[in-house]
Amino acid sequence: MGRALRRTSYDLNEAGLLPVEYADVLGIPFDFTAKPVVAPPAKPRETVRVRAVRPDRDALEIRFPRVEGYRIELPADRLTATFGSDSVLELTPDLVGPSVTTNRGILGEGVDLTLAHLKDMRSSTILFHLARHILTTQFRDPGEPPRLYLFGQVKRIARQWLDGGYLRCTGGTSPAQLIYQDIADRAAERIKAAITETLVGDRPVKAVLDRYNPTGSTRFVNFTTSKETRWRTDPGKCHLNWALCDSDWEAEFCRVVEGHPRVRAYVKNQSLGFEVPYRLGGEEAHRYLPDFIVCLDDGHPDPLNLIVEIKGFRGENAKDKANAVRASWVPGVNTLGQFGRWAFAEFTAVYEIEAGFARLVEGFVNRAAAA
Repeated sequence: MGRALRRTSYDLNEAGLLPVEYADVLGIPFDFTAKPVVAPPAKPRETVRVRAVRPDRDALEIRFPRVEGYRIELPADRLTATFGSDSVLELTPDLVGPSVTTNRGILGEGVDLTLAHLKDMRSSTILFHLARHILTTQFRDPGEPPRLYLFGQVKRIARQWLDGGYLRCTGGTSPAQLIYQDIADRAAERIKAAITETLVGDRPVKAVLDRYNPTGSTRFVNFTTSKETRWRTDPGKCHLNWALCDSDWEAEFCRVVEGHPRVRAYVKNQSLGFEVPYRLGGEEAHRYLPDFIVCLDDGHPDPLNLIVEIKGFRGENAKDKANAVRASWVPGVNTLGQFGRWAFAEFTAVYEIEAGFARLVEGFVNRAAAA
């Protein structure tokens, strides 16, 4: 019995779980004619060692900062915001839950629970709640009172966001649901990102590094995996010997960057330690792991470090992550000046990756030539 409970294989499947195994126990169920069934051992999966090829590829090493947070110095005179496509928050039943729920007991008449009680809420009340939430969660230092002198400006920007059509309600949802904390957190993050982007240059964002381990590098990568979706890297383009891919789209991107003449080096962010911290609300911290780092020759003496995300379905979480990179991480690291120049790009169409990447690189080169 004890031997039957031992696993024959501890390799994880594609879902990151242990595969199902069965054991026949003689006498259960009771049968005089039962015979033991020998379970053949599972064939072990092929494993590879992913590592930095040193010293042969040390020239392709990529260094990056390990960011713990951000410091933003707000102007005291006037706040402004620049809204874009990533500023849109779409409320759907998938995001906020069903808008109509029927409760019915064994006996008696059922009751429909709806959002009808929210329809009487005035737009000025919704605006007040949203502005207060932004002020108390996004522009408040730890242990300090909220900056009440900014309330009027934050309220003005929140009104621009609401009146500009950046809140879209579908499936029976209502704008009044902004008074709920989870939804208000998402709206506040989008408005904060729009404000932060306008501060680049005058009052730049500063990244706060990990005081104990401020710098990460591809040279420290060394692990073993049985993941089947992988790409054998070009010795002249990647410091690592393998790129582990989460999809065929990422493998296609590996092919594209290895064939582009402007790419100096690239790496897949797997066990690299490269993370982008961001928050939803005042205290809820998250870590975003982008897919790739690509070093480009855009005409400047130093290379441009491009953070790349390959995304098929782009939901609300993807917008939160993109806003965190564009509005906080990239300008914060560029302000430090210790890790070169950084930028961010997303690719959402697999058949357009090659053409889109070529256009993106051409745009960087043209801007460098015009500078």
